[in-house]
Amino acid sequence: MGFINKLFGGSSEPKEEKVLPWLPLTELTQLDSISEKSGTKTQVIFKHSTRCGISSMVMRQFVEAFDLDENDLDLYYLDLLSYREVSNEVGYKFQVMHQSPQLIVIKNGVVVAHDSHGAINAIDLTSLV
Repeated sequence: MGFINKLFGGSSEPKEEKVLPWLPLTELTQLDSISEKSGTKTQVIFKHSTRCGISSMVMRQFVEAFDLDENDLDLYYLDLLSYREVSNEVGYKFQVMHQSPQLIVIKNGVVVAHDSHGAINAIDLTSLV
């Protein structure tokens, strides 16, 4: 059975889950703060649909690939189903069309990069901090 488990990805050892320094984005007032803070530190918003399989897959890939320190940027998590009003305002305030999932990178009050779906993981955050 050991060979079959290895072949098909099974493991008896628990996999350690990587945890990112997420800041929950739940209030409209946070958007002004994000814009202001982007003058001195890169701000990133990850808009996630908790009912979408593609969004969950992209989120897992993003978490696995993320290799920056929390001092490099502020990383906001937006559950767009629970906070639809906040999600809508992100689009208005930062002039990006709503997508889900979506990653938005803000510097000096303006969006310097954004993308959705699988293209999220192609954004080079290291070059934007």
